[in-house]
Amino acid sequence: MGERFGVRNSGAIAVIEGAGDHCCEYMTGGRVVVLGKTGRNFAAGMSGGVAYVYDPDHTFDYFCNMDMVELSLVEDSVSRKELLELIRQHYLHTGSALAGRMLDNWQRYIEDFIQVVPIEYKRVLEEEKMARLHEKIADIQRDY
Repeated sequence: MGERFGVRNSGAIAVIEGAGDHCCEYMTGGRVVVLGKTGRNFAAGMSGGVAYVYDPDHTFDYFCNMDMVELSLVEDSVSRKELLELIRQHYLHTGSALAGRMLDNWQRYIEDFIQVVPIEYKRVLEEEKMARLHEKIADIQRDY
């Protein structure tokens, strides 16, 4: 993809095999998966949504604008399943050889993905998760 892919994305889901500078700039929602290299200034002003970046060289942090986002490995099962399904759909729709290799050897490839989440967005998601947990507990307590 070219420069500024996913800028101001507010809900679209996209899987691409490389991006230029400023990818996911001012993104407010949706999902972006990058299966290749990125240019500089990734995620500048990103306030929502989630990006997954394949980073086999472990250099992505150099290209990412860290002012508003947090980087992590894709460790939780929900995120791993989401990423796997997005890559699977990409493969089904495009026949991508790269996506096919990733799917064939998922356990090796998943270890080289970075999850990019805006700090405030992550806080809101965690608060929503806790509210749902408290609701479940209240429901169970009512049943006794």
